Amino acid sequence: MQAERIFGADDTIVAPATPTGGAICIIRLSGPRAIELCDGIFDGRSTLANAATATVHYGNIVDGDEAIDDVLIAVFRAPHSYTGEDSVEISAHGSSYVVGRILSLLVSHGARAAEAGEFTRRAFMNSRMDLSQAEAVADIIASDSRASHAIAATQMRGGYSEELRALRDELLHITSLLELELDFSEEDVEFADRAELLGLLRRIRDKVSALADSFEAGNVMKQGVTVAIAGRPNVGKSTLLNRLSGEERAMVSDIAGTTRDTVEAEINIDGLIYRFIDTAGIRHTDDRLEQMGIRRTEQALRKARVVLWLSDDGVFADDGIIDSGSDDDRKIYRIITKSDLNSDTSGADTTSSPSTTDSPAPIRISAKTGEGMDMLIAALRSTVDTDAAYNGNVIVSNQRHYDALCHAREALDSALTAMNAQLPTDLLSEDIRQVMHHLGTITGEITSDDILKSIFSNFCIGK
Repeated sequence: MQAERIFGADDTIVAPATPTGGAICIIRLSGPRAIELCDGIFDGRSTLANAATATVHYGNIVDGDEAIDDVLIAVFRAPHSYTGEDSVEISAHGSSYVVGRILSLLVSHGARAAEAGEFTRRAFMNSRMDLSQAEAVADIIASDSRASHAIAATQMRGGYSEELRALRDELLHITSLLELELDFSEEDVEFADRAELLGLLRRIRDKVSALADSFEAGNVMKQGVTVAIAGRPNVGKSTLLNRLSGEERAMVSDIAGTTRDTVEAEINIDGLIYRFIDTAGIRHTDDRLEQMGIRRTEQALRKARVVLWLSDDGVFADDGIIDSGSDDDRKIYRIITKSDLNSDTSGADTTSSPSTTDSPAPIRISAKTGEGMDMLIAALRSTVDTDAAYNGNVIVSNQRHYDALCHAREALDSALTAMNAQLPTDLLSEDIRQVMHHLGTITGEITSDDILKSIFSNFCIGK
């Protein structure tokens, strides 16, 4: 019943599209009776029934003889609206009382309170956008940096969909020729040139693989870069965190073991969010609370994409700070701190652990005076290449899309194996259909109600 109610074409839905409490709140209606229901509570110079699409009208929202608020109403007629249906947007004052009264009036006249993501879901069902574009709407709303916004904007404009649609069209052409061969199997004819087909499958496989491989960078740009600040006690970890964040986020003391839990802060570096974790200093200790902090430090180091390995004397011998057996892709920077106090560490032992043999030369900083901070910021900025996102290139940042692309790549590998082994046409055709299926789930050409409910349940109510 729930799915039927969401898909109900006869429902007119209503919800605030912006939070209450501000100067203005926008209330959105969509559905076949949107204009009629609004007309029932609107007192303006003329009725909305005769209003042209994309026009704005001033008047009052009234409940009988009582004027509730003076408003501006924008009218959008199908199919020229966000949802593809008749829609109305009421710009009222942001008082929670005013907004509540208007919503109650509209519901009493026959509207239904919208569910999470229902406006965008209707836009998808009415072919105003495909599923990947609909998901990009949520990503636009959630974007907290230039990088995450750039990825979502490219996806919402349809660049991603166009690439996938072109791939599916080519695969559909291949499949139609293979199906034609099956229809004439008794005559032993080939409509699809095998050499041309092999080259095409390889090219599509390379493209699908490139999209899937972009997910690592895309996910970082969407979620942010986790940076762990690690080192022995009293090397300046908390001071560095405070310097980076521009506020006193961590307590600074000369007493070893002051930081016993991880402390976090976020900063935006050139359009990308970096999440810094100030960890407890690693040393041998009998203090149970400090031991707990050290265990959390070890967990933070395993999760971090970047590690700032601090030393105040230039000694970076592996003392348990870095897991030398790690085979991940963490970027590790060695940082010599307190340069304002220790002006000469040129003769220090900068031997690194086995996991950092390819790391760049240590960066000398003073978190107190700011010396060397520009160099550190530049090093952090270089850990993620955002130029592709800013230039409008398609970058995958959605886990569902990544999984579908991986499945498509596996099916393409199977198709190429079938080609090389000269397996029967029907097996080859099935592999290609699997590729089309997985690509189609991204754009919504192939989907299920369960997937749609899962996706749109994560939207805000008014979108």
